[in-house]
Amino acid sequence: MTRLRGENIDLAMAGQNQLSIHGLAKAFGSEHLFSKLDLDLTQGTTLAVLGRSGSGKTTFLRILAGLESADAGTIELRGQNIDALPPHRRNIVYLSQETLLFDHLNLFDNLAFGLRLRNPSQTELKERTLAMLDYLHLGAHRNKPVNQLSGGQKQRVAFGRALLVRPEVLLLDEPFSSLDADIRGDMQNLFKTTADKFAITALFVTHDASEALTLGDRFALLADGKLTCYSDRAGFCRDETTGVAKNLAFWNAILKEMS
Repeated sequence: MTRLRGENIDLAMAGQNQLSIHGLAKAFGSEHLFSKLDLDLTQGTTLAVLGRSGSGKTTFLRILAGLESADAGTIELRGQNIDALPPHRRNIVYLSQETLLFDHLNLFDNLAFGLRLRNPSQTELKERTLAMLDYLHLGAHRNKPVNQLSGGQKQRVAFGRALLVRPEVLLLDEPFSSLDADIRGDMQNLFKTTADKFAITALFVTHDASEALTLGDRFALLADGKLTCYSDRAGFCRDETTGVAKNLAFWNAILKEMS
């Protein structure tokens, strides 16, 4: 078991957890958002899913989390079908750019909220939450009302709250897109460091190719109702539909002008 700074927080899941999706489909009336999406994701992998606005990224993640229903297809976690399970029984956590913190609770209680719902002992609750506060460098702010926190601090609390419940899969829906560039970079580094250190299994969806390349171990493109997965980073970059090659050409032209 992997411990967080010697405390009783086990963030890596034992065994080879795997998320498997087969034939997932969703339509709103006559508009078919996507159909026959297939995916196998092994434990400890971050899949970065690139997609433009309206491509169905958010709906895709919400279906996996149990917040919306699919029209067809199956979702399996470690070989067990979870289609009929409600969100709170899936052990899959969904994070978006909305931190969804509670204004009437301080930082500590917001961080501990999800863990508290699982009825741990008071000793375990305190130890694990304090260890997470230390890991996130938020210990000095533990008693602050959340309305006194910066945007970056609020995202750290939301991220830590998700980790404390030890999800088997973490779904991230452009959680850093509303932050300014420097804070966004800090949060990207925090996520990448934590995901690598504790073997987190995650789907990170974004419209930003550079963010996808920064955070992903594997890469996929959601476009025109299809999910295209790439065997490696080079394949993702070479595919003209991802826009990576176009961006590189633009910056190479700028550098050439400056030289």
